[in-house]
Amino acid sequence: MARYSSRHGHLTRRLFQLYAGLALYGASSALLVRSGLGLEPWNVLHQGLSERTGLSMGLVLTLVGAAVLLLWIPLRQRPGLGTVSNVLVIGAAMDAALTVVPHAHAMAVRVLLLTAGIVLNGAATGLYIAARFGPGPRDGLMTGLNRRTGVSVRLVRTAIEITVVVTGFLLGGTVGAGTLLYAATIGPLAQLFLRAFAVPSASDGSTVVAAGQPERAILRS
Repeated sequence: MARYSSRHGHLTRRLFQLYAGLALYGASSALLVRSGLGLEPWNVLHQGLSERTGLSMGLVLTLVGAAVLLLWIPLRQRPGLGTVSNVLVIGAAMDAALTVVPHAHAMAVRVLLLTAGIVLNGAATGLYIAARFGPGPRDGLMTGLNRRTGVSVRLVRTAIEITVVVTGFLLGGTVGAGTLLYAATIGPLAQLFLRAFAVPSASDGSTVVAAGQPERAILRS
């Protein structure tokens, strides 16, 4: 009975971390949008598509995530609960946050929004990755291409992100100092929060932290 209770509590914590992390990821991305100082690579693309189609950024994020997930089929990637939840939750959370966070005009406020958005994004990344329910669709695309082509993860990720940033910028997405600051800081922040939110194993109470470079596991929404 005690073992069942322990495992139930372990699963409950993991589920809470997954959905809290995904919701916070969407909210943190909304703060970056409102700062107007630059977005994460994938959100540059999402914003550009949003500008061109008239759809909300959150809806575009969801549709692009679903399209990327279809690319898993030829790569023989298997989605997990976290993968599907990623597609459904982050975009909805972003749109909800954008409805309540106003546009900022004063530079001090914009810098504050940018800083808060990046730090919270790192915390969100640590929360949902440490829950260990599977990678986001964009991460799965990256690791799938790495496995199928033999090209390094770093090179695959760089090629994908340059492609989405350039495409998004040409479509009207925001690229700025915030984009560079995000790229430079999200790895160390994710590493910090991965350790902070590491979930103890249900069997022996030991903690499991994502192995390897944390940036390899970071979802780009």
